[in-house]
Amino acid sequence: MYRFTLASALLMLMATSGAMAQAAGPDGGALGASGAEAARAHATTVNPVTQGAQMPEASARSGLVQDGTDVQVSSQGTDMPVVVELFTSQGCISCPAADAVLSELGQRDDVIALALHVDYWDYIGWRDSFGDPAFTARQKGYARSAGRRSIYTPQMIVGGSFDVVGSRPMKVMEAVQKASTIAPRAKLTVTRDGDVLKIHASPLGPMPDTLVHLVRYTPKVTVDITAGENEGRTVTYTHIAHGWQVLGMWNGDAPLELQTEVTGDDPIVVMLQENPYGPILAASRLR
Repeated sequence: MYRFTLASALLMLMATSGAMAQAAGPDGGALGASGAEAARAHATTVNPVTQGAQMPEASARSGLVQDGTDVQVSSQGTDMPVVVELFTSQGCISCPAADAVLSELGQRDDVIALALHVDYWDYIGWRDSFGDPAFTARQKGYARSAGRRSIYTPQMIVGGSFDVVGSRPMKVMEAVQKASTIAPRAKLTVTRDGDVLKIHASPLGPMPDTLVHLVRYTPKVTVDITAGENEGRTVTYTHIAHGWQVLGMWNGDAPLELQTEVTGDDPIVVMLQENPYGPILAASRLR
């Protein structure tokens, strides 16, 4: 049986378009999947979107990293990796296909894949072991910014700007290509020396008020689901986001210098995003 993957989706997209998709204009492919697309996904009928809890903030301080023998450096130049956020749930019957798409997408060096497990499907019989109410709040924030009053899974937000049903490889690749044509607004360098993480950014032009996000992800976990809509399935989840922090706000008037403590071996992602739920202006990753 033929397996429709991101690779085949990319080949089909290139064959039909003849070239890389151009960046969308103000009304082209921006946040807001069509009502029909969302309905065919796993739409939620939870209460209308309200102001959710903010991501936890972390203390950060200025300073230089000390010299060390095991230093990791990630510098994002003119080619910024595209951040793809998948809002998913172990309790959503429509989500495993999107989880597989994200897993394949995450193998690309030009993509930062993050699985944000929400908690609003826990009531239907299976509690998501990775579910986090902060991720539900983040998804609601994106919905507010798009003027929508409902949320659904599996939803992908690409580059903070493009909204697509996550189980549709062709649509996903179109959104990734659109986001990849958008130049970064800042040069971002992330350095780790032991338990010290240093973040440096310099503006490449005028900057809006910008949030500095730090998130870790677990590369891969296999889960046996014994109840709920996916009862009896064994699903391998990848790029599982956790420990999301907002380190502060930056307006680009001067270079950004932040230093914070990190522990453990899970990959680290730093993102600069227009406040509060706008485009991702720069992103970098340490693996």
